[in-house]
Amino acid sequence: MTTVIRPQDLIDSVADALQFISYYHPVDFIQAVHRAYEKEANPAAKDAMAQILINSRMCAEGHRPICQDTGIVSVFLKVGMNVQWEGDMSLEEMVNEGVRQAYNHPDNKLRASVLADPDGARKNTGDNTPAMITYKIVPGDKVDVHVVAKGGGSEAKTKFAMLNPSDNIVDWVLKMVPTMGAGWCPPGILGIGIGGTADKALAMAKESLLDPIDIHDLQEAGASNRAEELRLELFDKVNKLGIGAQGLGGLTTVLDIKVKDCPTHAANKPVAIIPNCAATRLAKFTLDGSGPSLQTPPSLDDWPEITWEVGDARRVNLDELTKEDIQEWKTGETVLLSGKMYTGRDAAHKRMVDMIAKGEKLPVDFTNKFIYYVGPVDPVREEVVGPAGPTTATRMDKFTRTMLEETGLIGMVGKAERGGAAIEAIKDNKAVYLMAVGGSAYLVSKAIKASKVAGFEDLGMEAIYEFDIKDMPVTVAVDSTGESAHQTGPQIWQAKIEEGVIEVK
Repeated sequence: MTTVIRPQDLIDSVADALQFISYYHPVDFIQAVHRAYEKEANPAAKDAMAQILINSRMCAEGHRPICQDTGIVSVFLKVGMNVQWEGDMSLEEMVNEGVRQAYNHPDNKLRASVLADPDGARKNTGDNTPAMITYKIVPGDKVDVHVVAKGGGSEAKTKFAMLNPSDNIVDWVLKMVPTMGAGWCPPGILGIGIGGTADKALAMAKESLLDPIDIHDLQEAGASNRAEELRLELFDKVNKLGIGAQGLGGLTTVLDIKVKDCPTHAANKPVAIIPNCAATRLAKFTLDGSGPSLQTPPSLDDWPEITWEVGDARRVNLDELTKEDIQEWKTGETVLLSGKMYTGRDAAHKRMVDMIAKGEKLPVDFTNKFIYYVGPVDPVREEVVGPAGPTTATRMDKFTRTMLEETGLIGMVGKAERGGAAIEAIKDNKAVYLMAVGGSAYLVSKAIKASKVAGFEDLGMEAIYEFDIKDMPVTVAVDSTGESAHQTGPQIWQAKIEEGVIEVK
């Protein structure tokens, strides 16, 4: 029997799914984070997960994005051989029209992050198209669809190797995970693809992330094949690395490990790792010819009631801050920022450094100021700014010394760790780097009371904004002596786990 499906049904279903996943975490993900939160022994990691959980509930209630990086879209379709499509639109055209409508929805406009001409002009396509589309022709008369919005920070941490057949995959994974840093916003999920060819291993790693979080069920049932043995072994050993939430050290780095494998050439053992972050976003639906398939909202009862206490946080007025004041700040302490702060990320930093080299005046004066690495979502309704969580700080490392030495800048706010060159520049200039929690963009945006473009308006979300903030929560990640919480935290917690002081369950 042939099933006839209208293009508009797929378009509407894709658009609905993308809006849905922008503000609803999968319930299994929330349950897994809550489980990790309850057992966490490191206060800094527990605090980070509290912010992630609170942010998630706020987004579910307010229908606003979980993360300012609303992702690059991947769509996986299984098209039944007995399906017939009306009209003459291609499958790619239908999917991309759904993406276009979702990202330009007036009630919840999502950030367009896709750039055309990736090694040239890098011009924003404006509507987050094209999606990355994979489809298979299978028996049947339905279309099964998975829709994913994958953040750039986690995608950037993808690892691939063509191992020798005798090489140990567990050893390779345990070597790779620490090199991924915290830019993928742990705790999250690692998808691992083994076998096939290079491209097949990467595809399997990505597709494995579509599966539900079920590692605890597997622990109870026990492994029945090699892939499941790897899942259990790696889940245990990766968490014993002590990397923890946001890379601050702790008991939970991964919420699950997924493994897919495929027969491969006798001379090869291709293996890929792709992480999912604290903004895990995915949904599925089926089209059967009866119309669009729309998502069903979960119950807010599925979200835990978490309160976040600032405790003995240091309150700071950025409008009166001097370089001498920040010398007192110590790695790991919580700071609440108030006052005026500028923003800037990759494109703005490159343009400013180029201007400095030419002796040109910058659009803003950074003397005794902080810069926040962020590309916010456009505001809707009464908002002054949309979700505005931090972006990965290491991308700004190569600009850091110039910015600190040539502009009067004394501090930076971003996501995850800094690299060696940036830490040396921070130490040499007695500056500081503060970490905001990746995956808590809507919560952070509530601390922003006013926003206006201060420079480079043509860069869109990468422009320089002036934020007026009130009690924005951050952690001192690199202090003025160059001590890094992302180096000391995991070392301390890995040692505690190895010594048996703390047990990872």
